[in-house]
Amino acid sequence: MPAETHLTQGPVSRAEVFAIVRDRLADILEIEPDAIEEGASFRDDLDADSLALIELVEAIEEELSERTVGFRIEDDDLEDLKTVRDAVDYVVGRIG
Repeated sequence: MPAETHLTQGPVSRAEVFAIVRDRLADILEIEPDAIEEGASFRDDLDADSLALIELVEAIEEELSERTVGFRIEDDDLEDLKTVRDAVDYVVGRIG
């Protein structure tokens, strides 16, 4: 019998995606995760600049690449992600 080459995990739920986005964003912005709501605007509510968003994208890609082979957030799509909900919906749409 061949050895396992990777861990098998079930599908990632929307709640898990929100937790990943919230926790990574909290680390990047150095704020409490509880301060981040789904409806929060990256720029207006969280004062996240473009560098913070790039860091967030990289963190999400790294986290999800362990669960979903080849997961990537396209650079062209980044400008459409205005709120935490936009990011969660985008990720769920890509992995679902």
